[in-house]
Amino acid sequence: MRVAFASEPAYPDRPNEDFIGATADAVVLLDGASIPPGVTSACSHSVRWYSHTLGSTLLAEMTQSAGPLPELLAKGIKHVTSLHDFTCDLTHGGSPSATVIMLRQTAGHLDWLVLGDSTLILDTGTAEPMVICDDRLEQVAAPHRARLDSLRGGTPEHAEARREYVETLGQYRNRDGGFWVASTDPLAADQALTGTIPANQVHAVAVLTDGAADAVNRYRLITWRQLLDVLAQDGPDELIHQIREAERSDPQGELWPRSKAHDDASAVFCLV
Repeated sequence: MRVAFASEPAYPDRPNEDFIGATADAVVLLDGASIPPGVTSACSHSVRWYSHTLGSTLLAEMTQSAGPLPELLAKGIKHVTSLHDFTCDLTHGGSPSATVIMLRQTAGHLDWLVLGDSTLILDTGTAEPMVICDDRLEQVAAPHRARLDSLRGGTPEHAEARREYVETLGQYRNRDGGFWVASTDPLAADQALTGTIPANQVHAVAVLTDGAADAVNRYRLITWRQLLDVLAQDGPDELIHQIREAERSDPQGELWPRSKAHDDASAVFCLV
């Protein structure tokens, strides 16, 4: 695979909690779940530490093993958990977490795994590409967004509503009837969406955190097909530039209600 990628933090003075890692035949993307002010965690490690440590572990596993991707993800979660289970209270719901996408080319096939609300797009040459996203978080979150979406961003009321919203979602994380992400329990890997497709049926692949997928999902700037065209013709940097322009035009979320004005945004484009 030929791989190009770009990643930009929500704000220049804050750490980027996304992670991208790639080799000639493997891609890993993680989106760390930001913890807003006021939400406590019994873990001393940052979200960035978690996403980058798990991401680098998964990339190493994928280059060393041909095992099933859920098995490699479970092994990676277990390893990272072992790095801090003696120093942190990992039973607390505020432990760092991340979405995960894993993509591997081997023996004429593409294997993929999606856990959480990051997005995988497979361009199979048809009019509409194949779009894979785990929407369980959105299903859980939708009934709890009304107050947050009604408030202008940047206000104390909005910040408090966001804190309450995140704490409420924490009650649904990694449990039946809720949504699943990588955190401390390796059994979450069993809940991932997975698939395999012949490599000769795929022209290109895009891998996006939700901050990059917002170009389609939230802002409706372009279609998925047009997003692939932007990545192919102008590169991942241009996609993120278009998203930032839209966000700057609506800083308080009046046109596009959202929990924060900007999000970390990462995009990977692969030619197969």
